[in-house]
Amino acid sequence: MTADSPTPTNPYLVPLAEGVWAYIQPDGGWMVNNMGFIAGKETVFSVDVTSTEPRTQAYLEAIEQATGKPVSHLLYTHSHPDHCNGASLLPQAEIIAHQMTATELQHPHGVEDHIFTKFEVGSVQMRMPTRTYSDRITLKWGERELQIVHPGQASHSSGDSYLFLPDDSVLFAGDLVFNGGTPFALSGSLSGWIETIGQLQDLGARTIVPGHGPVGGPEVLENVREYLEFVLAASHSAVEQGLKPLEAALALDLGKFAQLIDAERIVGNLHRGMAEIQGKDIHFPTVFQQMYEYNGSRPLLTHA
Repeated sequence: MTADSPTPTNPYLVPLAEGVWAYIQPDGGWMVNNMGFIAGKETVFSVDVTSTEPRTQAYLEAIEQATGKPVSHLLYTHSHPDHCNGASLLPQAEIIAHQMTATELQHPHGVEDHIFTKFEVGSVQMRMPTRTYSDRITLKWGERELQIVHPGQASHSSGDSYLFLPDDSVLFAGDLVFNGGTPFALSGSLSGWIETIGQLQDLGARTIVPGHGPVGGPEVLENVREYLEFVLAASHSAVEQGLKPLEAALALDLGKFAQLIDAERIVGNLHRGMAEIQGKDIHFPTVFQQMYEYNGSRPLLTHA
């Protein structure tokens, strides 16, 4: 497992500090997320799991090879299935999550089968958190301090958690950061997420593990901020012109952001931005159908 010629079936480990690794899954698109793990004296703390049985098994095997220790604790950075599905393969692990993540897991949004290209989840399912928090938790893990923090407002979702290792200047950002992929705000808040990016920048982390895409430095935070500000401005413009979100998305020039994978997320992001401005609710199945239509009425690509 190396970073040489990474492919959608070739995840790789990135050592970040003594006993700390990121587990990166190319291509970082739909349902293909990143994880990380931290070795303690006897057991391992995992940041997220992944979307399918084979992918989660491969991740757990990588942990075993790197540490020789079992996973005893798991953090859900948020409620989306790519970060939670594999938890049933860790039946004894304590699962930590923000209280809003626990609520969201009880009320998942359904998506029609035709929306995504086909993939097999296998014999896994998410587990409900065994420990929730409202603001932050600080844990001692071996000699290392783990700071688990909710940013204080909806961002990528309502229940985002990030994990900061102050002694190592390492930030596991979950889906608060996408690197090379289109950030997705449908479940959260554009304005809240922009505020959260400022909070993450204030941490001064030198190494940032995104929820999707390769490990980066502080520059990845500014890249996400620029995209979110672009979408927020486009949302205001669409409201002023009386456009609907799909109409606005089809008319919008993505400019430099067109190079990001999963560009169809602009539809969901405009739905969120315009709903915030207008004080409206969002019907999630309709939004995913419109992303499918934006994609030429072709299934959204996933390598899960």
